[in-house]
Amino acid sequence: MYLWKWIKLWWRDIINKMTENNKNMPFLEHLEELRWRIVRASIVVILIGIIIWINQEWVMENVFLVMSTPDFVSFRFLCKNFNMCVNEIPISMQSMTVSGQFSYSLLMSFMGGLVIGFPFVFYQLWGFVKPGLKEKEKNSFKGLTFFVSVLFFLGIIFGYFVVSPLAIKFFGSYQISEDIQNIFTVNSYMSTIISTVFYCGLFFLLPIASYLLTKIGLITPEFLKKYRKHAIVSVLILSAVITPPDVVSQIIVAIPIILLYEIGVLASSRIYNKEQIK
Repeated sequence: MYLWKWIKLWWRDIINKMTENNKNMPFLEHLEELRWRIVRASIVVILIGIIIWINQEWVMENVFLVMSTPDFVSFRFLCKNFNMCVNEIPISMQSMTVSGQFSYSLLMSFMGGLVIGFPFVFYQLWGFVKPGLKEKEKNSFKGLTFFVSVLFFLGIIFGYFVVSPLAIKFFGSYQISEDIQNIFTVNSYMSTIISTVFYCGLFFLLPIASYLLTKIGLITPEFLKKYRKHAIVSVLILSAVITPPDVVSQIIVAIPIILLYEIGVLASSRIYNKEQIK
């Protein structure tokens, strides 16, 4: 509740500052600028989505369905370097609704457009907010679009090549009884991959979030250090849930997330020390 209240106050303050910085531009013109930035971002997402839609069969087979086969690049890497070979993932898929395949073609196209066009979308939104900041605040957030985009795509890569295939392998191979077959719906299969990959992209923004929350005074480095053990335990539990029951897979998933937390602590410490000096 406190965070949401702060966001509303922060947004109102941004609008007020923008109006003060440019008195010739009334409030409604600011909203018009926001509308056009959203339109431009939407056009980019839609155009990329159309390209994916045109090539939907190739995308479905080579991006999504390939993850359920032993030939997927991540499984071949694990087999070659860690002797963790996947011989078969005993799953089959079916569409259970009349519009099921059509709906997920749309979802696949939209999410693909959103992920690939994310840097431009963020650039447009940041371009609207940035004029409302003071000069010192602008300097503090210099290069924000670049770092957000890099971390987001690193998270997408991590989610697609590490977390998602391990999750598909585990849940696809898990059986309570040999008499029960794993027949996934397209809905379930696609939702698992898309949500996992997208949330990993957002999760990799943790250092940026730590930086921003420290900047506005909601957290401190001491807070992050105090709950470091809790965070590590939570990460290990999460790794154990989404990966097969072997130590190597859990370590592969856990280490990058723990590193992100530590980078977040360093980012928080850096901005906190600067604020204390001021």
